[in-house]
Amino acid sequence: MSLFRKKQQKQLQSFEQLNGETVAEDFSVHEKKTCTDPYLQHAWVSVCIDILTRNVARAEYEVRKNGTVERETPLANLFRFPNKNLSRFDLWKQTCAWWSLDGEAFWWFGENYVCGIPTEIFILNPRYMQHVVNEGKITKWVYTEEGSGRPLIILPDEVIHFKDWNPWNVYRGVSPLVSLGLEVEQDLLAAKQNTGLLKEGGVPKGLLKTDQVLTEAEAELLARTWDKKYGRGMKNRVAVLGKGTEYQPLTFSPDVLKLYDMKKWNLYTLLAKYGIPPRVANIQDSKSSLSGTDTDSQHRAFWNYTLIPLLKNFEEVLEVQLFRRFNLPETGVFNLDSIPELQESEDAQSNRDIAEINAGLKTINDVLRKRGEDVKPWGDTWFRASSLIPVE
Repeated sequence: MSLFRKKQQKQLQSFEQLNGETVAEDFSVHEKKTCTDPYLQHAWVSVCIDILTRNVARAEYEVRKNGTVERETPLANLFRFPNKNLSRFDLWKQTCAWWSLDGEAFWWFGENYVCGIPTEIFILNPRYMQHVVNEGKITKWVYTEEGSGRPLIILPDEVIHFKDWNPWNVYRGVSPLVSLGLEVEQDLLAAKQNTGLLKEGGVPKGLLKTDQVLTEAEAELLARTWDKKYGRGMKNRVAVLGKGTEYQPLTFSPDVLKLYDMKKWNLYTLLAKYGIPPRVANIQDSKSSLSGTDTDSQHRAFWNYTLIPLLKNFEEVLEVQLFRRFNLPETGVFNLDSIPELQESEDAQSNRDIAEINAGLKTINDVLRKRGEDVKPWGDTWFRASSLIPVE
């Protein structure tokens, strides 16, 4: 039986009869679009979202109480095992994917939820969610499962709604691609045109020119003979042209060559929108450095300026819509201690420790304790450099 089968106690009224309440529409552009599904049709949209989702899921979400991490409590297990078909990794991966594609994500507590702390979490498709507004507040959500045609009524207390700011609709999120519609459309049209060029699209690679008057049959015979001897698959053959005949190769027009520059510009615009440095996406600009330091700095920047703010956003949404809603003493945070990109290298840490010891900010034993090593009997004494002279 379908997960989204109807709940009799909540579907006493049909979607068409909602007691005068208004089903609000999402922000949408009704213009006919060439690209209707960017994740399916645009390669770099798919790449960007995949980069975000697989990295977000690397961060461990922990439930803490009074600073102590909880392991086997019902709330901790809820995030470790959201439901029997969903893993912790998939929970955050799918949440980030919907957020990055549609600007919002929905967690539903399931059809068996009645009240209190939920025991299950399901990810809903935002595209099938419609909100019902009464007196400026959402009174219910209407979820229509694809192919069923029968709406499922979900109360606001049964969902957690992650949404990005939307200037056109305060109740819903908005896709980050909404401002990149032209760029995505251009890339798709350029890709189609390039595909046509690769298939030759009816445009010849060259012309056979002659000063002789040819009948239609002679022209057809000349074309077949040329293609048979020097056509596709025939390389390094010597062409012998008849009297008064010359070969003129055709090249791409400047307008066609500009497509590649346009696609490159659109690519960097897309990466900037999603906050993904080029090296994180395995893109190497010929003008940029090839050093490992440059690559490491871009991966670190990706976490500091893109992923960490996104994770903090998720934390705050759950703080308001879960922990505070149910007046829970716990809180939830992402533990980033195991993320290599955020860890300082051993050499850099050692240089920092030496500099702080020399400046008197730490003692040798302070450093050893932090590293978990045995302290020295003399390590709590700071030795000032003899070259230092006090200034009065």
